[in-house]
Amino acid sequence: MTDYYFQELFAERIGGKNYGKSNEIYKFEKIKRAKRQAINDFPDRPLIDFGIGENDTMADENVRQVMAHEINQPENRGYADNGCTEFKQAAARFMERNFNVKLDPISQINHAIGSKPALAMLPYVFINPNDVTLLTVPGYPVAGTHTKYCGGSVYQLPLTPENNFFPDFNSIPENIFNKTKLLVLNYPNSPTGQIATIEFYENVINLAKKYKFVVVQDAAHLMLTYRNKPLSFLQVPGAQEVGVEIHSLSKGWNMIGWRIAWVCGNERIVQAFADVKDNCDSGQFLAIQKAAIAALDDPNIPNETNKKYYRRLEKLVATLRPFGFECDLPGGTYFLYVKAPQGLANGTRFNNAEEVSQYLIREHSICTVPWDNAGHFLRFSVTYTAEDETAEDELMFQFSERLGQITFEF
Repeated sequence: MTDYYFQELFAERIGGKNYGKSNEIYKFEKIKRAKRQAINDFPDRPLIDFGIGENDTMADENVRQVMAHEINQPENRGYADNGCTEFKQAAARFMERNFNVKLDPISQINHAIGSKPALAMLPYVFINPNDVTLLTVPGYPVAGTHTKYCGGSVYQLPLTPENNFFPDFNSIPENIFNKTKLLVLNYPNSPTGQIATIEFYENVINLAKKYKFVVVQDAAHLMLTYRNKPLSFLQVPGAQEVGVEIHSLSKGWNMIGWRIAWVCGNERIVQAFADVKDNCDSGQFLAIQKAAIAALDDPNIPNETNKKYYRRLEKLVATLRPFGFECDLPGGTYFLYVKAPQGLANGTRFNNAEEVSQYLIREHSICTVPWDNAGHFLRFSVTYTAEDETAEDELMFQFSERLGQITFEF
């Protein structure tokens, strides 16, 4: 490809003058290519796809009906800026009803066009060059990416079975703590499925006060909590003094493409987020915000979504265990995070989870997502397309049949 004069002008944050010249392939692109190849090579062998990670159900019919009505209202045609009051009030009702957390809808809640932009914008509120963001791995990298864009650095906190998929704060050097501005958490954790405890959050709050950093808790999967009642970070005394929580309607309400979320908690942090946001976008379409109000005011929607994915996880665990996978039901999320096999009985060895993932797609048309950040793991998502429980059972039967053709070594 021809180099244009502006090749030398690309910012270092995206690769500088070498931008676009790397031959490295992102792991999800590798998965997509392998899937296309498997479908081409084995057209009569349906792909069993546990890799999507997107709800397979449309938003609730009532929510869609509200949306259909609102798109025709002239008052919804304009800029939403930092959101409509009615949506903030609905979010406040949701927080009080589910977590007994009372928030001022005007000063302590602000909408976002999905949780991803919120995580991208919050570093701009706090990070200066040489500041540090503490970020768990495996995890969602967006806040870390934008920390680096701001000239800061990321200190990774591995989540491993040995620490029960919680960050080991005792391992953080004092000089790192002293430069830390942000700690980004995500519970229920994607992809490990771990859920937070009050004691964990209490420790986080104490550390935030001691070292004077801000906590950002990504609660995108919160309504997909199984073992206990969903626990909001803001329920814990002191949380609103040190941070904010990000909620999303994507996972629990089947509204992944609608792009609607909110940031809530400390009013000064929420205001600072709103100021940055005001310089990044002009708000989500008001019709979507008003449809989201109907979703938030209907507790049956997240309850039914929770039941569905818990049922599917039970079936997945029961299918995997007979073939040597050590797995238990996660505390939350619609993911199952399991140790990757080390090889096959025929002598094939796998150096990492990516090699296992590629083998499963290529040889058996089974799609999973590899995670090699903190050990070698495979992530199975139960968001596969299945119209009813009979279809779920048929898919599990096909999955079991294919696993029966493989002898793994762990």
